[in-house]
Amino acid sequence: MSQENKQKFENNTVSPGNPQSEVPAALIKVRLQGGDIRSYNQGITVGEVASSISTSLGKQAIGGIVNGRHVDLSEKLEQSCELIIVTLDSEQGIYRYRHSTAHVLAQALKRLYGADQVKLGIGPVIEDGFYYDVDLEQSLSISDLEAIEREMNRIIQENLPIHRKVVSRAQALELFEAVQDPYKLELIRDLPEDAELSIYEQGEFFDLCRGPHLPSTGRIKAFKLLNVAGAYWRGNSDNKMMQRIYGTAFPNKAQLEQHLHLLEEAKKRDHRKLGKELELFMFSEEAPGMPFYLPKGMTVRTELEQFSRELQLQEGYQEVRTPLMMNNRLWEQSGHWEHYKDNMYFADVDDATFALKPMNCPGHMLIFKNTLHSYRELPIRMMEFGQVHRHEYSGALNGMMRVRTFCQDDAHLYVMPEQIEEEINRAISLIGRMYDIFGFDYKIELSTRPEDSMGSEELWDQAEQALRSVLDARGVEYRINEGDGAFYGPKIDFHILDALKRSWQCGTIQLDFQMPEKFDLTYIGEDSLRHRPVVIHRAIYGSIDRFIGILTEHYAGAFPLWLAPVQVKLIPVSDHYADYALQVQSQLRASGIRVETDLRSEKLGYKIREAQLQKVPYSLVLGEQEKHASSVSVRAYGQGDQGMKRVDALIEEILQTVKHKA
Repeated sequence: MSQENKQKFENNTVSPGNPQSEVPAALIKVRLQGGDIRSYNQGITVGEVASSISTSLGKQAIGGIVNGRHVDLSEKLEQSCELIIVTLDSEQGIYRYRHSTAHVLAQALKRLYGADQVKLGIGPVIEDGFYYDVDLEQSLSISDLEAIEREMNRIIQENLPIHRKVVSRAQALELFEAVQDPYKLELIRDLPEDAELSIYEQGEFFDLCRGPHLPSTGRIKAFKLLNVAGAYWRGNSDNKMMQRIYGTAFPNKAQLEQHLHLLEEAKKRDHRKLGKELELFMFSEEAPGMPFYLPKGMTVRTELEQFSRELQLQEGYQEVRTPLMMNNRLWEQSGHWEHYKDNMYFADVDDATFALKPMNCPGHMLIFKNTLHSYRELPIRMMEFGQVHRHEYSGALNGMMRVRTFCQDDAHLYVMPEQIEEEINRAISLIGRMYDIFGFDYKIELSTRPEDSMGSEELWDQAEQALRSVLDARGVEYRINEGDGAFYGPKIDFHILDALKRSWQCGTIQLDFQMPEKFDLTYIGEDSLRHRPVVIHRAIYGSIDRFIGILTEHYAGAFPLWLAPVQVKLIPVSDHYADYALQVQSQLRASGIRVETDLRSEKLGYKIREAQLQKVPYSLVLGEQEKHASSVSVRAYGQGDQGMKRVDALIEEILQTVKHKA
């Protein structure tokens, strides 16, 4: 910051909580986390409170939360309050740590490329890291990140104190007009009139920021810049393309190295890479964001569908199928036209507007309404593996993880109000059983009413309370995700954790009082009168396509035996044993085992290595000894040589493993 601007900065600052006269400090009471209440002199800082509790806490503290408000370590306490001391071993602590690292990145850029040349956009914290958007004439690449990191390390070594200053709107505008920063000026002008504006300063650098931050740059111990990408200012393609620098930061080098190792492992497991190598699926410019299933990928999808279908049929579900495209009147009736039309595809047919279905729900409502139902039939559990279409911007498409068409394993349960909790319990148990088969741990989230919702507040409160009651009665841990429910009802979301401990939201259970009203759904009750059912929306995979992408990365392409596209590869040691290999192939196929035979005139070692690269669970070598003993020499993927086994015994072993989904 120039001396002139620094003087303006100091003169125009409003310092909250400064005493106006020399009077004895009054005592205030501070309730600490855990319930302990202590008395302190008015004006004590959060950092001083931390040090008073223990020397170690004083060293570890990086800030506080006062009556729910997130503040810096230097914040003065002027009245009695509740205080949580924030350290780096908390989620909030890591957030502040990474946010401060983003500021160090911005400061380093201004030092390296010139303060007048670097125009700063935004630098938020994201999952596992941070980024900063900058407007810079020089085009940055991966090769530039090392020099930027060196400058960041110099700033960290300088251990610059990080100060917060509250300024008025006029003062903030004057400061950023002086440095000709158009993006900060735009942000300031877009803030509400009553918004509190704050500036964070470290050395010569200052930035518009709500905070809070670390006490000083020297508290940063381990970080890494990862990538450079293009990003439109404020995510709007009508705006200028900026350069986005991604990074990550952790409290110590061991944690950083572990994270970087996981990133490298994730690259190896990338489903787009493995999907091509293992011939599972492909994409084409002729259908952006719409996967093509190759034979092996289709096998995986079919097995997933059949596994889910069998379990659901055992649970009393009935499978249905609804049209891909339906008249616009249906979508207006369901509420999708009002709340979801920007994500839908439309076409004119016979002077009427039709839409490709983005969800299966409205079609299922029509099926329920097609027949008069008695209370004795309820609950009715209706399931569908339905192909849906949703518009996604091209920049958001990501292999199988974000597509424009996918198969949704949808179900709708039509229940009487008194059946709600039991049916939700059954759905939770079914989802848990299925995830256990894949080895997924999962976390549960309860999402409540969004701003763009339909229906009365009373019905929403009733629905949310029903979901809470079920979760509380089961004694499961869950977190509240305020405002993230579906537009028609609150939901329970299941976030699975894969082999790299990454979280993916897949399963969902949604309670809906709205669509039965909109479609005037009824059943005949015990009193012979018409009553309104409640609908429970339920998905387990969510998107089967996305689930396949997740599984591909979770297993690193080495699918378990029951799911593997090719379960057995037969490898004759020479052409002389091709007939025996084909004989064994017939035995395996007759037993329902998926098998391929490698009859190429290649060296045995080459064919064995290739089978390993294809991650086939069993490679069976056939030669003279095996032929005479009606046996095969078995190599299991990841385990090596398993010795010689009779063909009939191996078939039984494979079938038992498949049966138990081991």
